[in-house]
Amino acid sequence: MRGQTLRPYLLIMPSLAFLLLLFFVPLVQTVALAFSTTTGTGVGNFVQMLDDLDFRDSVRNTFGLVLCVVPLQLLAALGMSMMLRHVRWGRDIILWIWTIPLGISDLAAGLVWLAILTDKGYLNTILFEVGVISGPQSWLTYETPGALFLAILTAEFWRATAIVFVVLVAGVQLIPREYEEAASVFGATAWQRFRRVTLPLLRPSIQTALILRTVLAFEAFAVVLAVGGRNFPVLVSQAYLWQFTNQNYNVAACYAVLVTLVSLAATLVILIALRPRAGESA
Repeated sequence: MRGQTLRPYLLIMPSLAFLLLLFFVPLVQTVALAFSTTTGTGVGNFVQMLDDLDFRDSVRNTFGLVLCVVPLQLLAALGMSMMLRHVRWGRDIILWIWTIPLGISDLAAGLVWLAILTDKGYLNTILFEVGVISGPQSWLTYETPGALFLAILTAEFWRATAIVFVVLVAGVQLIPREYEEAASVFGATAWQRFRRVTLPLLRPSIQTALILRTVLAFEAFAVVLAVGGRNFPVLVSQAYLWQFTNQNYNVAACYAVLVTLVSLAATLVILIALRPRAGESA
């Protein structure tokens, strides 16, 4: 009897050890590094981070990217999930095609979009051939911040929408069709069934997908670096710059702590905003 009581704890011990060694310990070390100064401990490294010329731009770019790409990906993934639910033939093929980006690394995806959008890339070639432009058009320079942002937004949208899609597809498959059929019998329209039946039952899946995608969006790096380079600084790229170019590990740790705090705050907001309501199963 006692063995059965301890069995669940023994089963989660490897996961707890993994989190302790590969997440909690490095996190404590990073926080300690962020507050370490030549004279002891203090907030001097954070002051230096705030004085960084690219700090404000990196914060604005990071939050702008998150606030734009995550809602778009959620809407697209919801639409794709509902479309897939009503597909009878070729469902597995469609699912496989839509999840192809999951098998492509962030850097590879960024390089693909760089090849499309660079001055001599495929987009300019097509536009020149059809007579839309008369010569190479720069899309990825500091002189075209709007086009650069849209390019990175498009690359991130294409690369990571599949993450949200997979989570929502799993949630949709758990919804019994009898609920929608019963609502239809009582005269509910397709929109009413989606709003009153499907969305409430998808709340846990939406919550999970939003948390996962938001945290990963705050950590966007490889795609941004490949497409935008130094013309589009974000928080993680600034941490990389201070770590490997400036060789200042303390300020880099400050950026890492900031990204962690922002991610935790966003997670808390999503948990509160999408918490199960009374009468809804979590």
